[in-house]
Amino acid sequence: MTDIATDLAAILPAAALREASPAYLEEPRGRWQGQAAAVVAPATTAEVAAVLRLCNDHGAPVIPYGGGTGLVGGQLTEDGTPPVILSLERMRAVRALDAEAGTMTVEAGAILSDIHARAEAEGWIFPLTLASQGSARLGGLLATNAGGVNVIRYGNARDMVLGIEAVLADGTVINTLSPLRKNNTGYDIRHLLIGSEGTLGVITAASLRLFPKPAAMGAAMMVVPSPEAALGLLKLAQAQVGSALSAFELIGREGLLFLDEVGPDTRQPFDPRPDWICLVDLGMGAEASPEAALETLFADAFDAGLVSDGVIAQSEAQRAEFWALRENIPAANRRIGAVSSHDISVPVALVPRFIAEAPGRLAEIAGFRLNCFGHMGDGNLHYNVFPMPGKTRADHENQRSAIKRAVHDLVHELGGSVSAEHGVGRFKVDDLERYGDPGKLVAMRAIKAALDPKGILNPGAVLRR
Repeated sequence: MTDIATDLAAILPAAALREASPAYLEEPRGRWQGQAAAVVAPATTAEVAAVLRLCNDHGAPVIPYGGGTGLVGGQLTEDGTPPVILSLERMRAVRALDAEAGTMTVEAGAILSDIHARAEAEGWIFPLTLASQGSARLGGLLATNAGGVNVIRYGNARDMVLGIEAVLADGTVINTLSPLRKNNTGYDIRHLLIGSEGTLGVITAASLRLFPKPAAMGAAMMVVPSPEAALGLLKLAQAQVGSALSAFELIGREGLLFLDEVGPDTRQPFDPRPDWICLVDLGMGAEASPEAALETLFADAFDAGLVSDGVIAQSEAQRAEFWALRENIPAANRRIGAVSSHDISVPVALVPRFIAEAPGRLAEIAGFRLNCFGHMGDGNLHYNVFPMPGKTRADHENQRSAIKRAVHDLVHELGGSVSAEHGVGRFKVDDLERYGDPGKLVAMRAIKAALDPKGILNPGAVLRR
């Protein structure tokens, strides 16, 4: 073992020591392979503090590790000094739950779907919802300020957090787990660490804000002729149902064809496959009928020429089928093999313009299949570029940089973000430097230097070493 591994073994119980198996050294898209000097899984905040104190003394790099579902390389590094992988997998406890006030204090290793189940058992919901919720852990979700499908109604991850517990690079523990809704006592360290991707501290627990479970939920899939019509449908839905609109997803035809081509096997409501579908999801009070609201929305949208066909879920099982279609598209993407994937956002009103202009810029590079889908309601699109049939992503490897540059340049021109919900990690450090505000970058580097002067926390992620 390396010196740092030997020293860690001396301060931690045997149950906290892990083999550096491939599970800790891979990322979902298979482009990078990590390395590790040691892998540890502390069971308590005190053990996390001990690990960081030791690593800080050694100057040893540390990568906090959640569920390994991140898509921008924040959970691994290929070069430099092999890091200590600090997994939060054993810290999964619900420390407190107030069913009257709707708050829950949970450790960072808790899996998102388990948090959902516990909240629902008490009559509440925790509405952070995304495709990887069966394996994504709370710490990683907060470290990246995850978004998901319900942002239009409930906000991003940071909007659901009342307080956090975290450990700084030198082992200092910060505890702001109070479930207070109002607390203006100085700098809000909570929001500094949420979204910092493990570069400023290791989040070990959080006080979560729970929400009332809607008494009635419904969904519909509506065929729209264009992204412009989808925008019109979104505005109409917001005018008619207001805050009852939980999600508004845009799905392009290519994603539907990918499901036909490679699976997962998914029931699709329209044949032939339309160019564009909107998935509209509502959550309403006991006195309201989501089905009736969706019928009215469809009728008015049809009269306005915004939709041409639609299906309204007649049961929770059918609603789940609609969502399964949406959530299976990323799995189909992985089976096809993207040349370049983009998690971008633009102002909602400019989504149609982005979708219209991006193909022309990419056509100047080569011919591609484009799968555009995502969270139309908040302007976040997953815009993924695939090889034409008969080719593989390896055939376009030398064009990946040009593809990304073409997409991201257009996003920047439209006042958007090249990282909407996945974070910066290591894959987008160059993009942050190219498109980020220079003054903000100066402030970020100053904060990093103040909280992690030796630079041990996730070095190379977000900010260049």
